[in-house]
Amino acid sequence: MNIRSMIILILVSIAPNAFSTTIGFSQVGSESGWRTSFSESVKAEAAKRGINLKFSDAQQKQENQIKAVRSFIAQGVDGIVIAPVVETGWKPVLKEAKRARIPVVIVDRNVNVKNKKLFLTRIASDFSEEGRKIARWLVKATNEKCAIAELQGTVGATAAIDRAKGFNEVIANYPDVKIVRSQTGEFTRTKGKEVMESFLKAEQGGKSLCAVWAHNDEMALGAIQAIKEAGLKPAKDILVVSVDGVPDYFKAMADGEANATVELSPHLGAPAFDAIEAYLKGERNVPKLISTTGDLFTQETAAKEYEKRRTN
Repeated sequence: MNIRSMIILILVSIAPNAFSTTIGFSQVGSESGWRTSFSESVKAEAAKRGINLKFSDAQQKQENQIKAVRSFIAQGVDGIVIAPVVETGWKPVLKEAKRARIPVVIVDRNVNVKNKKLFLTRIASDFSEEGRKIARWLVKATNEKCAIAELQGTVGATAAIDRAKGFNEVIANYPDVKIVRSQTGEFTRTKGKEVMESFLKAEQGGKSLCAVWAHNDEMALGAIQAIKEAGLKPAKDILVVSVDGVPDYFKAMADGEANATVELSPHLGAPAFDAIEAYLKGERNVPKLISTTGDLFTQETAAKEYEKRRTN
């Protein structure tokens, strides 16, 4: 065996993935079942493609995300995926990635930067349309008359801002459909329950409320617990509407304890990796927004949808 052949044999034997693409992924955290599914989906897609994925859980703190992204840059990764906690404060670190010629893909929530060239693309649902879809359903279901308690998502998060915007756009056309209570539940089940308990106390034990509109399923599930503990029937005495489409919420709908949700797909890894791989191959015309807006689901198909998601 000559020297050249020996070198090739040694390189191949070191590790089959030694020359694979390395991508850093900064995730918001694991505040909900949807977020966990999202992380698992990205990891599975990376493994399927032979991508060396460097995963970082920010635990809902932007400073952790910025630290992780700077670490990815220092390691010389081929691409970076960010699911941002909040929209603001991203310009400096995105400029650093740009100088290092590392493409950045924003997934799920958005970043507020004037120079859109600082990131390659954003892959997300149209959160405003999610809010509009839920609002249209609620307006129709209540014959255009409803006093609503709103559980907002994390303050400053794109999903919270845009879902509220879309929902409010629709109900603004109906004078008897109004939000009478609104507070952040931080996208968590525990906080959603806590805030809903305070709403119920403030609104005659819930008797003056027609519906609860939650910016995600986890908060809605917490609200359902609070409504039940108050001696009321969720989805009957107080309608429950939300966004995400997690298995637990489909079960709640199947059990008659929730009314409607708009599905938010957690499978964002494939389009994110597609965009980065296209860029690395020389493609420079990647769309600035790749939309993944889902459908609205109600109790009618909830049991079937729950079984489908529970077994996946």
